[in-house]
Amino acid sequence: MTDPSRRDVRAAPGDGWPGPVRADVETLWDFHRVDDPLQPADVAVGLGSHDGGVAVHAAELYRRGLFPLLVFTGATKPTTAGRFPRGEAVHFREIAIRHGVPDEAVHIETEATSTVQNIDNTRALLTAEGVTPRSVLLVSRPYQQRRAQAVAAARWPGVDIRCSGARQDLDTYLAAIGEPDLVAAMLVGDTQRLELQSRSGEIAPAHIPGDVRRAYERLVAAGYTDRLITPRRDTRHDPS
Repeated sequence: MTDPSRRDVRAAPGDGWPGPVRADVETLWDFHRVDDPLQPADVAVGLGSHDGGVAVHAAELYRRGLFPLLVFTGATKPTTAGRFPRGEAVHFREIAIRHGVPDEAVHIETEATSTVQNIDNTRALLTAEGVTPRSVLLVSRPYQQRRAQAVAAARWPGVDIRCSGARQDLDTYLAAIGEPDLVAAMLVGDTQRLELQSRSGEIAPAHIPGDVRRAYERLVAAGYTDRLITPRRDTRHDPS
């Protein structure tokens, strides 16, 4: 829950952000994007979230012939239950099929409730199906890419991992999602998790530049704390 005492520095929903908040959000947005050069992969993995645009982008990449198999992974979390009540992967699969991906090319993993589980469960699913990819394209929210890459680098060794998100600027993305404060809070949460999990050794080490760290700290002070977690002695728990 956002600290109500900080409401003075947060814009009312729909009214836009104060200039300094906008600048800090954009700093985190730019940092978390990876946008690797696109090249063919054995499998694409679409990470579940509140953003159905992930499925649309994955379908576009499939139609371009970049991979023959697409796996969507994700259960339902508090931030997605309203949008995808039957589960993120289930809804993403339906979106992808509507956008031209053949039914047989889309598999789903419906239990994951965290990015770590997205990777671990998908790897287990493919192994059970006799698929051992040498290259994987992770398709995610545009600003989930850096942490997804760090998770996969640690938990799927020996595989060439690349990342892709919809090629949208921040304003276009906010217009599509319609919840700017949610996006700001998610960016803050992803930054915190990247540092906590990197420090714990659960994911590959990640360097957070000073300007990104300062932007993160200012957004926390401004009250964008809805997606922060309380650090635990065992930070292997990743609730998003």
